[in-house]
Amino acid sequence: MSVSKTRKNELIKEYATHEGDTGSVEVQVAVLTEDINNLTTHMKEHKHDHHSYVGLLKKIGHRRNLLRYLQDNDIERYRTLIVKLGLRR
Repeated sequence: MSVSKTRKNELIKEYATHEGDTGSVEVQVAVLTEDINNLTTHMKEHKHDHHSYVGLLKKIGHRRNLLRYLQDNDIERYRTLIVKLGLRR
């Protein structure tokens, strides 16, 4: 269910703001979005998996907080990230 190491490295390369960047908001949101998408497809098949559902809600909340931080501090980076990830915010 979680993101594989190779996929995570691809996301880091794609969304990194500089060389060796693994902690920027863009990278964190991209990895969380991939994880959320995987958990969403899992939840469609396993409706009674409440433990995974709680984890999904926590990841959604964490992503929401990161996006709010980015929106408050740098609106252009926020807008480009939303378009790149295809989020509806």
